[in-house]
Amino acid sequence: MDEAWPRLDYASWRDTAATLQLWTQIVGKVRLALTPWLNHSWQVPLYLSARGLTTSAIPAGDQAIDIEFDFLDHRLVCRSSGGGVEMVALRPKTVAQFHDEVMSAMALLGVKVTIHAVPNEVADPIPFAQDRLHASYDADAARRFWRALVQAGRVFRLFRSGFIGKASPVHFFWGSFDLAATRFSGRTAPLHPGGVPGLPDRITREAYSHEVSSAGFWPGNDAYPHAAFYSYAYPEPSGFRGQPMPAGAAFDETFGEFILLYETVRSAPDPEAMLMDFLQASYEAAADCGNWDRAALECPFGRPGVPRPLHG
Repeated sequence: MDEAWPRLDYASWRDTAATLQLWTQIVGKVRLALTPWLNHSWQVPLYLSARGLTTSAIPAGDQAIDIEFDFLDHRLVCRSSGGGVEMVALRPKTVAQFHDEVMSAMALLGVKVTIHAVPNEVADPIPFAQDRLHASYDADAARRFWRALVQAGRVFRLFRSGFIGKASPVHFFWGSFDLAATRFSGRTAPLHPGGVPGLPDRITREAYSHEVSSAGFWPGNDAYPHAAFYSYAYPEPSGFRGQPMPAGAAFDETFGEFILLYETVRSAPDPEAMLMDFLQASYEAAADCGNWDRAALECPFGRPGVPRPLHG
């Protein structure tokens, strides 16, 4: 069980988590700078791979590139459709050094890219090229975090398959440093008030242009030093936070979200079932309180090799 759902003690890898978040932002901003804008910033995230986190293919002039964090061999692999491959070692080093090495790798691959070289959604941001404060990399901790993402992603993808309405991919947002999956009611939402630290209001408002029920997995931070699953609705419908949840989950008034601790899930007799119950219950809270057309939006969970059955 420890390998499948590894222990994540935030305090033990706090410094690595902070450094790794900044490293993922540098790579993510390369994708952001080169990829046409997609609804709700879906051109921004990273994706789970069999070895770590990847950008997927990025257009770069007349070629394509991809960049992958390999948490098994602990290297950043930068590849181009022209056959070029550049490596950046994942080891203790400053954010400034990592930034310089990534930009050098891009140049060696023939990619011309300029990124907004300041972190988003972090407290007291330091420009990447000047950040010599964050320099930690515990290889085992990074691997365990990725393994936890893999497990969460498996359940999220199955959950996503039970919704025929608009739904996001299961993707990793490097700004907030979380894995997320979002369902949409199909209706537009009130203008978001903005005010998210480190994120321009125009981006927040476009992301929340439509009603959502969103769930995710987050490793924690200094203000909340616990890895946790979360679920929220925007706009929050009346009665949402009072809806019943499975044992172990509760509404957190500070965050305005339902929270289920990762440790509660990993130590459960059936972690997958507990997590799925949480995802389903929190979605139903949003859909029922928000008067979503569930009959039109939902479908049975998908099965490998079996087309979705049609009715009517």
